[in-house]
Amino acid sequence: MTDAPSSFALLPGAPHSPVILHVPHSARRIPPDVRSGIVLDDAELERELDHLTDAHTAELAEAAAGLAGTRPWRFVNRLSRLVVDPERFPDEREEMTAVGMGAVYTRTAHGAELRPADTDPEPLIERYFRPYARAMTEAVAGRLAATGRAVIVDVHSYPGERLPYELHGDGPRPPVCLGTDAFHTSPGLLAAAREAFAGCGGTGLDSPFAGTYVPLEFYGRRAEVGALMVEIRRDTYMREPGGPAGPGLGRLAGALAALVDAVSH
Repeated sequence: MTDAPSSFALLPGAPHSPVILHVPHSARRIPPDVRSGIVLDDAELERELDHLTDAHTAELAEAAAGLAGTRPWRFVNRLSRLVVDPERFPDEREEMTAVGMGAVYTRTAHGAELRPADTDPEPLIERYFRPYARAMTEAVAGRLAATGRAVIVDVHSYPGERLPYELHGDGPRPPVCLGTDAFHTSPGLLAAAREAFAGCGGTGLDSPFAGTYVPLEFYGRRAEVGALMVEIRRDTYMREPGGPAGPGLGRLAGALAALVDAVSH
């Protein structure tokens, strides 16, 4: 039997809340049998996790949920993105496959070998990616059934300095990058985010990361599903790479809570 059910968690919010804080890249855990397929030694793997983990974003979402007037739901990945990346397309649509970072990574952030290039991704996709996608789809469907709409706020962080794997990393790197989708990010949702994060050093749009996560069942089909990606530059709240959080985390939690409340009603 797989351990996939424990690889993510849906943490309930208020029954009348449409908001799901989605935290896909905050964890460092890699199951032992998955670790055996990674060619890095332990020290190299720890460095890779430092670079690619969106450290402290689960704590950020938890703090924001506690501060919000209407408690949002939270969907949190309990495994590292080095197991599978639940936000990638699992097929040829995924542009990050060009740098070995599709749904199952074969290259590191600096282009070194992470797994053998001929690794079959299907076992990991079947074991972890598909159950995660189904559960997130069900979570969104639950908010639609309960409230008539859903708002996915994707909670990420990104490094202050560009890493080699970034395909579009030559643009601005604002303190808070807001990733949007032409269909799922309404002008009202974007305006609420800009206002909520105005006191966090400034926001930018779709640089260095663009787009946002919506389960494929709803993607481009259900306008009642709103979505926004919040990418926080790590040097604003932690010591890079992989270090402890600082006082900036509390300020960001307050801003995220303000966004949650602005779009909850």
